[in-house]
Amino acid sequence: MGMLRSALSAATRALERPAQTLEVPGPYARSVEDALGTTAVQVLADTRSRLITYSNAGHPPWILLHPDGDRELLDQATDPPLGARPQHVPRPQASLPYRPGDTLVPYTDGLIERRGEDIDAGLGRLTDALSECGRLGTERLADTVLARPGVSSGGRDDIALVVARL
Repeated sequence: MGMLRSALSAATRALERPAQTLEVPGPYARSVEDALGTTAVQVLADTRSRLITYSNAGHPPWILLHPDGDRELLDQATDPPLGARPQHVPRPQASLPYRPGDTLVPYTDGLIERRGEDIDAGLGRLTDALSECGRLGTERLADTVLARPGVSSGGRDDIALVVARL
């Protein structure tokens, strides 16, 4: 995993587009034991243009939460995990505008996945919880969402939630 992180970190500094940066660690993921299913999301929030540009390699979609509770999934540029492609194909990339006061919510799959349950049910629980708390400050928003029954009481995987006000 350290090799993949290093490759992605170097690509982030050298390349401008999120989709390009996710292409770099793919060959490493195919050569490292147990790394074929490694997921990653690369996001660039441009504060001048107020545009979020992203690419997703097999990870559940991040969420853009608006203060009124509306939310958008960053799901228009999804692709297989880093090492899942047998040959080089450019990764997709998408952009969406944001407004000051919007909140970007990255999280790990452990927050929404449950054994024997469709992942969309867990994603629905998370987005519903977020939309009810959209006006809270970032720390209180994270604490409130993680305290909700069914949101953080799940599987044995890692659980992480980041709340970034834009």
